Amino acid sequence: MYTQSAVTADDQRKKRRRTFGVVAAVLAVVLVLGSVVVWAVNGSSSGEEPEKAAGAPSRLDVRETVEKRPASATGALAFRFSADDMSAGEMYDMPGMWATDRILAKGINRTLLGFEIGTDSVAGDETWSIRFDGPICGTTRRVSVENRTAILFRENADKHALCDRVAFVDLDDGKTVWTKKIPPARVSGKPGAPDTSALQATPSVTLAHATVAVTWGNGTDAYNMDDGKLLWRNKSTNACMHMGAGGGKALLIRLECRDDSKPAGQSAYRIRKVDARTGHTVWTYAVAKNVTDVRLVSSDPAVLAVAAGDVEITDVLSLDEHGRYLATIRVQKGKYVSECVDDVDYLNVENCPTIVVGDGQVFLMSEEQGDLINNANWIVGFDLRTGKTVKKFDSGRDALLYPLRMSGDRLLALRESSDHISPMALMSLDPESGKVTPYLYFDLPSEGWTLTSQTLSDIRVEDGRVFFGSKTASGPEKKTWQWLVVGLESVTRRAESLPMPKTNQDR
Repeated sequence: MYTQSAVTADDQRKKRRRTFGVVAAVLAVVLVLGSVVVWAVNGSSSGEEPEKAAGAPSRLDVRETVEKRPASATGALAFRFSADDMSAGEMYDMPGMWATDRILAKGINRTLLGFEIGTDSVAGDETWSIRFDGPICGTTRRVSVENRTAILFRENADKHALCDRVAFVDLDDGKTVWTKKIPPARVSGKPGAPDTSALQATPSVTLAHATVAVTWGNGTDAYNMDDGKLLWRNKSTNACMHMGAGGGKALLIRLECRDDSKPAGQSAYRIRKVDARTGHTVWTYAVAKNVTDVRLVSSDPAVLAVAAGDVEITDVLSLDEHGRYLATIRVQKGKYVSECVDDVDYLNVENCPTIVVGDGQVFLMSEEQGDLINNANWIVGFDLRTGKTVKKFDSGRDALLYPLRMSGDRLLALRESSDHISPMALMSLDPESGKVTPYLYFDLPSEGWTLTSQTLSDIRVEDGRVFFGSKTASGPEKKTWQWLVVGLESVTRRAESLPMPKTNQDR
């Protein structure tokens, strides 16, 4: 894909790369001025934010990095990946995005590309690439401490081919650690392998300690991270299909079970916690019968997002360490936003980007108040044991606040400017004190505005940088540059790092 970009002559890249350097310089000036506006609303006048201690993780744990406040909160462009050779109507899936301290990795159709951070890139500029036998058909946002992740892909290039392969890849060097074939199951649960993916139960993949877990309909397989050895296989029983898993500190499996008391096509759900290394059941929680969908927001503590009597998420449920019900947080349709993303042909029951769990709370964002520009919202923390509100963080005027992920015991959030005059910001919210600390102020040219959508894009914060990546690449009606991924970092880090390659600045 993008073969034209890979062989484009140097003079065709001059204008774009000169623009990248100019935009970065202009942003540095604009942000110094604009940051005062946001600071006045959300900032703190105190000094350096103290970091709270955390235990050293094992190399085989799932990565849970803690971000540090940069020396300067003024942002600068750290990376961009774009294309200008797509025709009108042309479209490619771009499943998955991951970042390490030096690599930004992005899936494109059947290829995983790894780019050196600090460059302005098109396809062909990648540091490494992995081309799979068929299109990528499943990903997980989870990454091991060693910067490795798992990817599902089809058996061949046919888009209707079975999704029956799993690869464990190293994001730093672009090496495939191992690849395994998984046993596809029919969506109906009947015995025998399906002929095409249209008849296949959609598999999913996630990571837990030292373990890659794949659900495939009639069971769940667990593989050892280091060598791909099959650790265990749990098969479906009692007409329950294994449809999705949630990883991290623990491993939860979502079971869809046939229920003759419900209308045809509707399932009853059970959530099962298993030991990631042995597959032994720790507990099973039977979800209420009126629930039509369940998502696994967190595995430890166990937090579920459910759709009760509706097609959209209506409630968030918390369970204790024994799988017993604790509390319900009502989404209160029209008051809070609790979106879980359904990517076509991918099963990822963990993908609820607007719901974040940590520090004994679940954080939800409110619906925006006001009009398109003069608007505002807030993020509320709810106690997982009682369901009661704990802390509220306001976005301030003409901005919206989106929860992103936990960083230790603090919540990282994106403050998006509605008027595009004041800059956007990456903020750290302390649920204990209520303190709001700005980590990074930045802005994006209009070409990058759509990349900040939590449902249409992937947003990652890693090693002091924030990345926004599109989930699809679509050809424009008229020839123009398509921004596919953009990353930002502190200007002090940009100044301290190696300079932008001369070919990317001065051509």
